Amino acid sequence: MKRVYVWTLPTRLFHWLFVALILISWIASLEDRWLSFHAAAGMAAGAVVVFRIVWGIMGPRYSRFGDFTLRLDALKEYLMTLLSPSRRYVGHNPAASYVTVAMLMTVVLAVISGMLAYGIQENRGILAFLHSGYFQDMKVFEEIHEFFVNLLWVLIAVHVGGVIIDRILHKEERTLPSMIDGHKNSEGENAVLTWPQKLVAFIGIGGAIGLLIYSLSVPNNPLIAGHNPKVAYERETPVFVNECASCHTLYPPTLLPKESWSALMGDLSNHFGDDASLDPFDHQTISAYLLAHSAETSTQEMSVKMMQSLQKRDMIAITQTPFWKKRHKNIAPDVFTSERVKSRANCKACHSDVEQGIIEDNAIKAI
Repeated sequence: MKRVYVWTLPTRLFHWLFVALILISWIASLEDRWLSFHAAAGMAAGAVVVFRIVWGIMGPRYSRFGDFTLRLDALKEYLMTLLSPSRRYVGHNPAASYVTVAMLMTVVLAVISGMLAYGIQENRGILAFLHSGYFQDMKVFEEIHEFFVNLLWVLIAVHVGGVIIDRILHKEERTLPSMIDGHKNSEGENAVLTWPQKLVAFIGIGGAIGLLIYSLSVPNNPLIAGHNPKVAYERETPVFVNECASCHTLYPPTLLPKESWSALMGDLSNHFGDDASLDPFDHQTISAYLLAHSAETSTQEMSVKMMQSLQKRDMIAITQTPFWKKRHKNIAPDVFTSERVKSRANCKACHSDVEQGIIEDNAIKAI
């Protein structure tokens, strides 16, 4: 065997950029307030995969799909002769060929479904125009996205497992180090880049990095901008603000259904242990506003999921609803009793935009 230059710089840059973007996207998915980072990293991962697909068509030797071995008989032979290979592969072996193609396809589907979920569920990004027509099905798109993401993790595990096995059984081939310096110990010709290939690589990889920087650095850019309108309650109904916000968080009417608001407004003399009675005109004004803007009238995620979670539509305590409990179940109890929060009912302690009629993930404050 001799030292062969197999993986050119663009191929290696794609590999490690892809790894970094998948990790960033996964880490950003762990906190709701990092949703914009998750979306930006996911779209950048989609962009770099588009480059890899183009690279697979017009890239150099060993990186082209034409160099992949995608025959079931070759895969079977490769797996059956792992301990004593009957053939050496300079580029992708049959197992790596199948897993690589599967990962690329899965990432494309994960990114598309993620953008659909981002647009339909969150009313954000370039597909937000679909929100009004499909908001009732937002859970479906979220589950489709999660399916492809989980499938991707399975494929990544298979890929990493294959690298480990190759490292143990065929260390002399330098498969893992070759993704750093590009060289493997094998028999074959060196990969060579042409100027058109260099240009495509610069545009593809540079474009993916530029997309990530643009998404994260330009406020309200079309890729991640939200389209849920903020509500100026002070202008729309001053009495609602004056009477309700003087004692507690100004809860958006879209958080509860009509039955809940009717039940709440029908017993203000016993308003969670206090007498919050109003004069008849103010009572009528606030009641009419709450009923006219209840959860049934909203397409926002918080409203739709609140409605879907309620079996009893006359619950008046937001913190007792199934939706609220599910979304806050991983928060330690002492957070709600801390000096900054003080109560489960103090939504504005974490949700900086709640008194403007929306609850955006990226507006959640760290406590």
